[in-house]
Amino acid sequence: MTGSPLRVLIVEDSEDDAALLVHELRRGGHEPTSVRVDTADAMRDALAKHPWQVVIADYHMPHFSAPEALAVLQASGLDLPFLIVSGRIGEETAVAAMKAGAHDYIMKGNLSRLVPAIERELREAEGRRERRRAEELVRRMAYYDRLTDLPNRALLHDLLQRAVAAGPRAPLALLLIDLDRFREINDTLGHHHGDLVLQQVGARLRGVLNAADAVSRLGGDEFAVLAPGADGSGASRVAAAILRALEEPFAIEGLPINVEASIGIALHPDHGADADTLLRRADVAMYAAKQSGNGYAVYASEHDQHTPRRLALMGELRAAIERNELLLHYQPTVSFKTGRIEGVEALVRWQHPVHGFIAPDQFIGAAEKTGLIKPLTLWVFEAAQRQCVAWRREGLDVAVAINLSARTLHDAQLPDQIAELVRRGGGSAPPLRLEVTESAIMAEPTRAREILLRLNEMGIRIAIDDFGTGYTSLGYLHKLPVDEIKIDRSFVLGMETDEDDATIVRSTIDLAHNLGLTVVAEGVENRAIWDRLAALGCNAAQGYYICRPIPADDLARWLHESPWGLKDVGSNAG
Repeated sequence: MTGSPLRVLIVEDSEDDAALLVHELRRGGHEPTSVRVDTADAMRDALAKHPWQVVIADYHMPHFSAPEALAVLQASGLDLPFLIVSGRIGEETAVAAMKAGAHDYIMKGNLSRLVPAIERELREAEGRRERRRAEELVRRMAYYDRLTDLPNRALLHDLLQRAVAAGPRAPLALLLIDLDRFREINDTLGHHHGDLVLQQVGARLRGVLNAADAVSRLGGDEFAVLAPGADGSGASRVAAAILRALEEPFAIEGLPINVEASIGIALHPDHGADADTLLRRADVAMYAAKQSGNGYAVYASEHDQHTPRRLALMGELRAAIERNELLLHYQPTVSFKTGRIEGVEALVRWQHPVHGFIAPDQFIGAAEKTGLIKPLTLWVFEAAQRQCVAWRREGLDVAVAINLSARTLHDAQLPDQIAELVRRGGGSAPPLRLEVTESAIMAEPTRAREILLRLNEMGIRIAIDDFGTGYTSLGYLHKLPVDEIKIDRSFVLGMETDEDDATIVRSTIDLAHNLGLTVVAEGVENRAIWDRLAALGCNAAQGYYICRPIPADDLARWLHESPWGLKDVGSNAG
């Protein structure tokens, strides 16, 4: 029977001793492919020309030695097991070789240790490679947007900080790009088509910019461009080029889709000496561009008149919270195993009496900055709690998930305030789940853990939302009172066309299950994605394939009328 292949580079001056090594490897169940070298140049040439799995070196040779061979291997950058197989040397010499990076030392008179040592080191080398791949994947996830493969907000901030650190003699322009009425594309055609548009927008931006310019996606329909060396006129030329590039309709699965944008420009050092100020002022200029309809605007102090308008809107939001004028919509989550609904996510909506429907992205981010996010979150919790009680009276036992922002999560008073709401609601926690993002946890991990533990002790379950888009340490998960993770929709939607996304989803499911966690996939928008997630062992799904967010009354009817609420998934898929 042929043994398992093994590619071994033998550093040995004796042909007979090299043959003994090959014979021992065959006796151990391997079929070695080997080359013998006895000089540094020959070893460097062999390492460059052939892929090796292990290096075996004699210690003393006329023109070469094991420490020199180890130095050649380390200089090559290859991570290969390096074993010394030699005659007698002193214990101090052997210890020094191991400290220098050798993986084992075996006496030529005791070659029975050779094969077990090689197999052990091969396993450990593969483990190191797996860890490096996982670490690189985590780094990639932390600094790049998975949908467009552009740098994300975190990396843009780092690049911007490094750029402004060069001082006032290094001018640059920051352009903030927001797609106009993009929500209409998602609402009309679905998130899948919207994501295809975002990918093509990213590609067009890269195509129109200079090599020195950095384009990033900040999230949603917002992009940014960092243009080193650009002054006001240069930044205006870049903005005009971007607008021209977006004029041609995007062809999305045979549909021509028009996309317009508003661009805000902030200049360094004129408009700010730090990254945060430049980002804020580019944002102000972008809103000025939206108001004017001119396509782009350079920051000017008079543009900050937009801030009072925002403050006025936040004042109205405070009144809306106090007067109970907001409402919740609910999006179901369905179990792959049973095909039945197992919970819903509560999503706050604002129907303004004058301005009409105000999209969540128009007030939630501002609420976070002004401190209104705390009373808004408590309102959502109390409203969801009341709805849980109402559903129970109707015979519907439905768990409700609520999003928790970073600012609210790190508020030490939150557990006590939640406990008071639970007491007022009947004294026992309803089937509620709080969803927190990775970035919210890692902003202040110690405080976040303490608060999550207190909430969990009250009977409130915890889930990590948008998993994969932050930088949670994989080993940190078991320290948190978390029983569920929700894979971010960008990875789920990408499974059909991007094997990297499919690998991330599969690895995340396996990791979560190994930690005893339930996995929910967000952004499930068609049967093909549903089937693939089911095959991977995902626990539950959420997305437009199942149901859009709907009011509570509509949800009750949906539960009674939809196959998802009453039958198994096979009947729904028919």
